[in-house]
Amino acid sequence: MFEALTEKLNAVFKALSGRGKLSEKDIDEAMRQVRLALLEADVNFKVVKDFTARVKERSLGKEVMESLTPGQQIVKIVNEELINTLGDGTASKLATAPQPPAVIMMVGLQGSGKTTTAAKLALLLKHQGHKPMLVAADNRRPAAIEQLVTLGKQLDVTVFAEDPKTSSKDICIHAMSNAKKIAATHVIVDTAGRLHIDHELMKELEDVKKVLKPHEVLLVVDAMTGQDAVKVAEEFHAKVDVTGLVMTKMDGDARGGAALSIRWVSGVPIKFIGIGEKVEALEPFYPDRLASRILGMGDVLTFIEKAEKTLDEKKALELQKKIKKNAFTLEDLLEQLKSIKKMGSIGQLTEMIPGMSRMSAQISEEEQEAQLKRAEAIIQSMTPEERANPQIIGGSRRKRIARGSGTHTHDINQLLNQFAQMQKMMKMGAAGKLPKNMMGMFGK
Repeated sequence: MFEALTEKLNAVFKALSGRGKLSEKDIDEAMRQVRLALLEADVNFKVVKDFTARVKERSLGKEVMESLTPGQQIVKIVNEELINTLGDGTASKLATAPQPPAVIMMVGLQGSGKTTTAAKLALLLKHQGHKPMLVAADNRRPAAIEQLVTLGKQLDVTVFAEDPKTSSKDICIHAMSNAKKIAATHVIVDTAGRLHIDHELMKELEDVKKVLKPHEVLLVVDAMTGQDAVKVAEEFHAKVDVTGLVMTKMDGDARGGAALSIRWVSGVPIKFIGIGEKVEALEPFYPDRLASRILGMGDVLTFIEKAEKTLDEKKALELQKKIKKNAFTLEDLLEQLKSIKKMGSIGQLTEMIPGMSRMSAQISEEEQEAQLKRAEAIIQSMTPEERANPQIIGGSRRKRIARGSGTHTHDINQLLNQFAQMQKMMKMGAAGKLPKNMMGMFGK
C-alpha cells in the first residue's frame, strides 16, 4: 500500500545523506518534498501540515544542525514523528471485563469488511487461548447472518443467530444470556451496516449499545476509501463513542493516506489492521512497525511472529540440523516453499524484511509469486529419488519433469543451478563463511 510513499521518502533521505552539514534552506526543501509525498499519498492536509512542522522544528535543533550525519538524524526524527501521528501503541490491546464475557461491538458501513473482521477477531482471540462467541445481529442483511454462521463453523467458534425478523436489540439480549451459559470469554457482535450513514442506522446502534454495554466499540473502515474513511470515523465516533478502529484492505493498492490520517483527525486509536481476505489476515496494530515499513526499514518482529505461527518448531529444528550437515534436499526446499505460501503474500513478506521492499520493487509481486509456483511445480514433478539426488537428473529426466510441470527444460536447468548455489551458500554458512549477498535466488 505504501510503495510510492516509501520510494519518495527514501529519495528525500538519499539526497540529504549525500551532504555534509545541512542549512535551513536544505531542510526547507526536504520538508517541501516530504509534504508533497504525503499529500500525493492522500494524507489529510491538516495532518501533513502538523507533521512537517514538527519534523522541521526538531530538524533545526542541535542534534541535526551540528551532526556529522544529519541525514540519518532526520530519518530518525521522521520515524519518531510518524509513530507519534499513528499512536503510541498502547491502545492496540482490547479492554478486559472485570467479569467475563468482554463485549466487543463491531460497527461500520456495509462493504467495509465488518462481518469478516468479526470472524477474524474471534480466531485471533481463540489463538490466544480465549473462548469467543460471535453474534449475528445484522438482521437487515440475511446474507451477513449466513456468512457469519459459515465462518463460525469453519473456525470452530460458536455463533449465536436467530430469525432475521427478531430485532437486533432482542438478539443481543438473548445472546448475552447464551454467552454466560457457555462460559464465553468474549462476545463479538456483528451489527447492521448501511451503504451510508443515516439517522435510522445510528438510532439502532445506540439502542444495541444500551443493551450490550460493550467494553469495546470497534469501527471497521475500508482503507481503500481514502479520506472518506476519516469522515466515517469522525461521524461514528460522534454518535456511538468508538473506542478503536480496524483498518481493512491494508494490503490493497490504495495510497494509504487514510491510515496515516485517521487516528490523528478522529482521535480514535487504530487497534487492528486487515491485511488480506484469509481469516488469519488480521494483525494487532503497532505504530512503530507500520512507520518502519513506510520508511522501507522492514518489520522483522511481525515477520518472526508470522513464522512462529506458521512454521512447525520440530521441522524447523530438523531443517537446521540438515543445513549444518549439508543434507538439505529439494524435498526440504519444497517444504519451505509451502511454508512461505502459508505466511502470506510475497509482497507482504518482502515489506517486512529490511531492504527487500526496494529490491522487490524491481520484480512485480505477480512475477515473484509465479517464480515460486514454478519452482514448486517443478519439484513436485520429480521422483523422490530425484529430489534427494538432483545430480542424477539428466537430459531425458529434465524433459519429463518439464512436461509434468508445464514448464521448459531451461526452467529446470535454472532451478537446479539455483539449488546448487543455495547448497553451496548453506555449506559456507555452516562454516561461518556466508556471503553477504544471498538475494535473487529465484530471480531470472
